[in-house]
Amino acid sequence: MQTYQTARAAWQADRADLEARGVFLPAVRSYLPKAWKENAQLAQDEMDKLAMDMGLMPRGMGHNGGPYMAMDAPFQLMTDPNSAVPALLTTTIDPDVFRVLFSPNRAAEALGGEVKRGTWLDDVIYFPVIEATGEVSSYGDYNENGNAGVNVNWPARQNYIFQVIKEYGEREVERGGLARVNWVSEIDRAAALTVAKFLNMSYLFGIAGLQNFGFANDPNLSPALTPGTKAAGGVAWILNGHLNATANEIYSDFEAMFYQMVIQTGGLVETDSQLRLLLSPGASVALTATNSFGVNVGDLLEKNFPNVQAVTIPQFAAQSAVMPQGVDAGEWVMLLVTEVEGQKTAFPAYSEKMRAHPVIRARSSFSQKVSAGTWGTVMRMPAAVVSMVGV
Repeated sequence: MQTYQTARAAWQADRADLEARGVFLPAVRSYLPKAWKENAQLAQDEMDKLAMDMGLMPRGMGHNGGPYMAMDAPFQLMTDPNSAVPALLTTTIDPDVFRVLFSPNRAAEALGGEVKRGTWLDDVIYFPVIEATGEVSSYGDYNENGNAGVNVNWPARQNYIFQVIKEYGEREVERGGLARVNWVSEIDRAAALTVAKFLNMSYLFGIAGLQNFGFANDPNLSPALTPGTKAAGGVAWILNGHLNATANEIYSDFEAMFYQMVIQTGGLVETDSQLRLLLSPGASVALTATNSFGVNVGDLLEKNFPNVQAVTIPQFAAQSAVMPQGVDAGEWVMLLVTEVEGQKTAFPAYSEKMRAHPVIRARSSFSQKVSAGTWGTVMRMPAAVVSMVGV
C-alpha cells in the first residue's frame, strides 16, 4: 500500500522534471496517497500518526483504543503555512482620479482674449499701420498749398508651428483600464494641456530667434519703471512674505505708471479708460494693504480708476525654484489700456489652435501628431503699456 512517505518520495522524484517542463508548485510537499483518497478516516489516522511521531501533537486514546490527535492540536502541513488571502483581494482603487494641477493660463485673458490670424500654411503675416499726414496753408483763391496724405508701414510677425505626438499601446491601454484609468483620454488631455501651456508662454514671451514676441518682451515697449523708495527700506511691496510698503506707497507706484502712460499716449488715456493691472498672485496681496483711514489699495483704485481690473499672471513673479519661468529682475507689474479709440492695444494671435493629424496604427500600438501655431502677441500700441519691475 502506498504510504505518505512513498507518496512524498514520488513527488520529490517528479518535481524537477515538472519544473523543467514549466510547472512550478512550490507549496506542494507530496502526492496524496491513493488509499487516503478513498478513505477519509484512514487519511485522518495516518496524519495523526505522522504528527505524533514528529512530536507535533500529544498522544491519547481514541474511540477504537488507539492513539489519536485532538482536533484543536497542530499537525503537519503539506503546503506552506499561511492564514491570509492574496493582498490583491483586499486592495481597492479610488474611482476619482486626482490630477496634478498647474499654474493657470492668463496671458490671453489679460488682453481680452486671443484671435486667429492666417493658417498653418503661412510663414509671415503683415499688419498694416496707417498714419495720417497733412499740413495746412493760408487761403487764397488761387493758392495751391496744403495737402493731406497717409504713411503706411507693414510690421511683420513670423509663424511658429509646433507639435506634440501621442503614443499608446494596446496592452498599455488595457493595463490602464485594470487600474480604472482611461489611458487614451488622459493622454489626449495631456497633449491639449501641453499645447495650451506653450501657447500661453508664447503670448507672454514670444519665440526666440523669430520675429515673434510676447507682450512682456516686445522690443517696442518702453523701459520698465523703478518703484518708489519705501519708508521701511527698499522698493519692494512685499519683502520676506510680509508687506513692506504702505497702502499709500503702493498706490503711488500705480499713479506713477498711469502718469507715464498718459504722457506716452499724448492724453489718449484717461482715468475712466479700460485699464488692466497685471501682476503676480503674490504681488496681488499688496492690493489689500490698508491705510490709517481703513481704506485699502483696491478701494483707492476702484474710486479713482473705475474701470481698472487686476489680472494675476503667475509668470510675472520673481524667478525662483517654484517659478523658474518668472522674471529674473524681480516682481513685474504691467499697466495697459485694452483699447484706444476703438483699436485694441495688443492681442495674442494663433494660426492654428490645435490640429489633429491622422491616427497611425502600428502592429500593436497607435500614434497621433497634434500641432498648433502661434504669432505671439501683436503689440499695436506699445505706448499704451507701462511696466514696473522690482515691486
